[in-house]
Amino acid sequence: MHPPLPALIDPFARPITYLRVSVTDRCDFRCVYCMAEHMQFLPKADLLTLEELDRLCTAFIGLGVRKLRITGGEPLVRRGIMGFFRNVARHLGQGLDELTLTTNGSQLARHAAELAEIGVRRVNVSLDTLDPDKFAAITRWGRLPQVLDGVRAATAAGLRVKINAVALKGVNDAELFDLVRWCGDEGHDLTFIEVMPMGEMGEENRLDQYWPLSDLRAQLAERFTLIDLAERTGGPARYVKLAETGQKIGFITPLTHNFCESCNRVRVTCTGELFMCLGQEDNADLRAPLRASPDDAALEQTIRAAIARKPKGHDFDYSRQKVDGQMTRHMSHTGG
Repeated sequence: MHPPLPALIDPFARPITYLRVSVTDRCDFRCVYCMAEHMQFLPKADLLTLEELDRLCTAFIGLGVRKLRITGGEPLVRRGIMGFFRNVARHLGQGLDELTLTTNGSQLARHAAELAEIGVRRVNVSLDTLDPDKFAAITRWGRLPQVLDGVRAATAAGLRVKINAVALKGVNDAELFDLVRWCGDEGHDLTFIEVMPMGEMGEENRLDQYWPLSDLRAQLAERFTLIDLAERTGGPARYVKLAETGQKIGFITPLTHNFCESCNRVRVTCTGELFMCLGQEDNADLRAPLRASPDDAALEQTIRAAIARKPKGHDFDYSRQKVDGQMTRHMSHTGG
């Protein structure tokens, strides 16, 4: 028996136990804050194969990762993705505590039952509006009924659903209480996310859409009693409970609240780039060591060296009416 490998610890003594893996840059939607309408997608040869992604996840689990979130693009549009989920699920209870995914919900009606059977317990569904016309405008190619069918299928399969809504001034700000009420009625947790300066969408547009969650929270407090929860996942969300309904509401505020002190996560893109911080450009190439040798020694060495460079925090900032710390890559490339 080999002795257990030491856990991944970054320079600020934060253990890295959570890996987010993008399995594709492709999506069946074109959400305005995530990607351009006419995206140039990556050549297939640049993407890690599903076998390589499995090997990569297995290496991270061997190094102490306990939670694995599959993202995209839209992960469920990748051919063969359910076989990948089934393979990775072999680690559940064998080092891996949780296997989950973030999805736009469009393919959930087809896959929810199998995901639950494999061992997935929770899914995050990105849904910014309950208005079909606004939904079509935000997603460009999406249809709201298809997503709501997917959410219902996930619930019927026994999956917990968390709704992620990007807060967009002038778009869904008038729907705040409708979203809260719907999630309460359906039993879904809800997290609001401030719009982030990523991708070449144009500064002006992004600033016009910026709806600080401090304003959103203040509106909620006019109608509900907000109880701050001590719950921490090592991630960006801060949670409150609505005393009147018992609902849990999360706030992800990369621009108005720095959440980096407890960061326990890293991201791998569909091309094998390891990003130690969502808001920094520094990354490590894992595809080269994956393809150079069937042995994982070089891969693990590259991962450890990258974690040793994980920064203390990011530098998103809107305060001077220009987007400092703006990322040029699209969210669909890094994985949401």
